[in-house]
Amino acid sequence: MSEVKPGFARDWVEFADPNDELEIFKCDLTWLTSNWTCIYGDGCQGVFKDRPNDGCCTEGAMYSDEDDEKRVQLAAQHLTPQMWQFYEEARPKKPGGQLRITDLDEDNERKTRTVNDACIFLNRKGHEAPGFTGSFGCVLHHLALKEDRHFVETKPDVCWQLPLRRSFETREVGEREYSITVIGEYERLGWGDGGDDFDWYCTSNTEAHVGSQPVYISNRAELTALMGQDAYDILAKHCDLRVQGIKDAQARSLPLFVIQHPATLQAGK
Repeated sequence: MSEVKPGFARDWVEFADPNDELEIFKCDLTWLTSNWTCIYGDGCQGVFKDRPNDGCCTEGAMYSDEDDEKRVQLAAQHLTPQMWQFYEEARPKKPGGQLRITDLDEDNERKTRTVNDACIFLNRKGHEAPGFTGSFGCVLHHLALKEDRHFVETKPDVCWQLPLRRSFETREVGEREYSITVIGEYERLGWGDGGDDFDWYCTSNTEAHVGSQPVYISNRAELTALMGQDAYDILAKHCDLRVQGIKDAQARSLPLFVIQHPATLQAGK
């Protein structure tokens, strides 16, 4: 099993936003009907080979805006010493102050703080301490599970969205301009030059294309948060038809005129 080459052709579908006639969704069916699934703790090698248990959490998470940071601050207030390895490191310097969970990067952009070379919210594998009952991995993810919430409500935007990618384009048709919301895969290329520094990346690796459900179902909550319920419902219908068409063609040994994700195809061999 290995990583497939980037830049392969994909099938896309476009449809109008049911709530705005000048908005169009452009969605990557090849990615959304693939069998990718997060394998953190179950085969994930981490983006850096010298820190395989960090997953994609080594460098911390960039906040998308002030609301994103504020939501994470509020979620972190629910964490306890029993859950969080770095509970004490995050305590405010002054009574009543904010938790010390934020750093600035080299471009002066706000992000989650790193402690011991990884995100402050990452409980390290093998950590033991008196009273600690948590497990390794993102403590904000664990918090959501404990409180019976979805981690969309507790984790930074970039963390719950990955490896989905929402980007924006504009399209001029005569005198009219349409806004295009693109929903696709946050592949290695999406990181620009930084993506070349990753020693391993999950979306293009066959090891991670072992999900029991396609991405559009397993990541329903995330897609709904990115698109809205009405638009997601339309997307799901397109994906349902595509998946059923693939199954019908395979059952009847007919030619398959769709582009499937090469990592999903290789994982199934």
